[in-house]
Amino acid sequence: MARINLLPWREELRQEKKKEFLTQLVGVCIFVALACFLWVQTVDGAIQGQEARNKMLKDEIAGLEKQVEEIKELKKKKSELEARMRVIQDLEGKRSIIVHHFDELARRIPDGVYFTKLQRSGGKFFVFGVSESNQRISALMRSLDESDYFSSPNLKSVVARPELGAQVGFFEMELEASLPSTKGGEK
Repeated sequence: MARINLLPWREELRQEKKKEFLTQLVGVCIFVALACFLWVQTVDGAIQGQEARNKMLKDEIAGLEKQVEEIKELKKKKSELEARMRVIQDLEGKRSIIVHHFDELARRIPDGVYFTKLQRSGGKFFVFGVSESNQRISALMRSLDESDYFSSPNLKSVVARPELGAQVGFFEMELEASLPSTKGGEK
């Protein structure tokens, strides 16, 4: 029988298959590496896109918060201005009221009654005076009670002074100031 040496052929076939396997392995590795690279790039791009959107939203939120603060500040200033305007309007509307009070006192005082002192404290007037008789003090109190600018006349004291006359007396009275629309002492 003839001797055929198959070893070199087998060895060559084995070497070829090994080369083919390594080539395929390198190709698969390159393909996997390329696929991983593309996947990482895609994910990084998505993350960067989301971060950009998040940053834009944060910037918009910060801008809106700044606008909200400005609006709150403007509302605060508006309410302060409205309060000032109300105070000014009240002052302008009530500026002449003291003139009406003095005018009303002068019109309502009966003959035989004289004021010696007049004090005002808040919404109250304190009247000190001299009267020829107690009836004239009563007439003064009724007249002031009918007034639109005074309410609740309250006689505090009457001190007789016989050396000045038979029925002469010093009196002290308290009145509440009111406005014509708020008769009854409400303010």
